[in-house]
Amino acid sequence: MKTKTKFIFSILSFVLFAVLIVLVKKVDVADIGPEGTSIGLSGMNKGFHDMTGYSNTLFKLTEYLGYAALVIVGVFGILGLVQLIQRKSLLKVDWAILLLGGLYLVVFGLYFFFDKVAINYRPMIMEGDLHVESSFPSSHTVLACVVLGSAIIMVKDYIHKDEIRMILEFLMVAMMVMLAVGRLLSGVHWLTDIIGGMLLSCGLLFLFAGLKDKVKVEE
Repeated sequence: MKTKTKFIFSILSFVLFAVLIVLVKKVDVADIGPEGTSIGLSGMNKGFHDMTGYSNTLFKLTEYLGYAALVIVGVFGILGLVQLIQRKSLLKVDWAILLLGGLYLVVFGLYFFFDKVAINYRPMIMEGDLHVESSFPSSHTVLACVVLGSAIIMVKDYIHKDEIRMILEFLMVAMMVMLAVGRLLSGVHWLTDIIGGMLLSCGLLFLFAGLKDKVKVEE
């Protein structure tokens, strides 16, 4: 895929994400959530949630997959730190690693932002919580999908054996699919939370891939 096309897909994903926010805030809003919270696109969200119900098994599975994604963050963090120590300059660390670190910072920033700015609320009060939490977009989905997706983009630069690289790419794609589907079917999010998480993830990943291409060309 051409670099320009990646930027176009990134912009399109962000635009669709913004449109979804408007729809969630303005269309078919009803007090169907816990504690009387107002939920946008309530008919679609409630219908899907009633169909899937709640699965503690899937919820726990997606939690563990999220922890696995954080391990990947640690691996690239260690790689960057080793390069920094060996090369004795931050500017000599691989630009792709620095760009990846920037992506992680953006993701963590968005994680905390949407935790405080409520677009939609969870369909249930989680165990141990006193009140319902904000749930749009699914921050767990965004965190895991962006980390795994960016790792797939990065792995070919650092794993040169085709067999090992293909196995790693397959495992990471499988984890992304399992996490997104598992999070949706677990019942701890509305359908629009997952859709929003996927759109935001796509926007960030296409942007990262495009910027990585430009950095590689300029090196």
